[in-house]
Amino acid sequence: MAQLVFLNGPPASGKSTLARRFVDKRPLALNLDVDVVRAMLGRWLEQPLKAGQAARAVALEMARTHLESGGDVIVPQFVGRPNFIDQLADVAAETGIRFVEIALMLDRESALAAFEERSQNPTTQSHVDAIALTNLSNAADPVGDMYDAYRRLIESRPLARRIEVTRGDIDTTMLSVEAAIQT
Repeated sequence: MAQLVFLNGPPASGKSTLARRFVDKRPLALNLDVDVVRAMLGRWLEQPLKAGQAARAVALEMARTHLESGGDVIVPQFVGRPNFIDQLADVAAETGIRFVEIALMLDRESALAAFEERSQNPTTQSHVDAIALTNLSNAADPVGDMYDAYRRLIESRPLARRIEVTRGDIDTTMLSVEAAIQT
């Protein structure tokens, strides 16, 4: 039976890598990266908030379509507010599909260090885009603020399956993610 997995975590916590591994093991599973969808929108960086909203709306319909065809969907996305998670859960319920919410957990210092390290050597367009978004922010510590919002959100979501991330050990983290999906 198909399932919808939402993989939340601080920036640079391994969400995209874990999502790629998830789909590599499942024929026709969809890795629905909202940042990639957003990057498909013309001149999105000029209106990043509106672009993010549009990308999430498109992603919800993509998820619905793929779930209705019987395919698994994983959505690797940082969110610091519950709206998008609740919308994904609604799509799963409306399509009769199991919804799994996973929260990648690492301490603040490790999360900030991971983002800084990735920013020094971005390997994907999504990494470059994340740097651009933080540079647009007026906040003194935009990544720290994102981390803090994430932790507050996770504290309010008792059903989210929490997975401790060990930086540099994606294999162990993936085993934990797979176990969380199976339970």
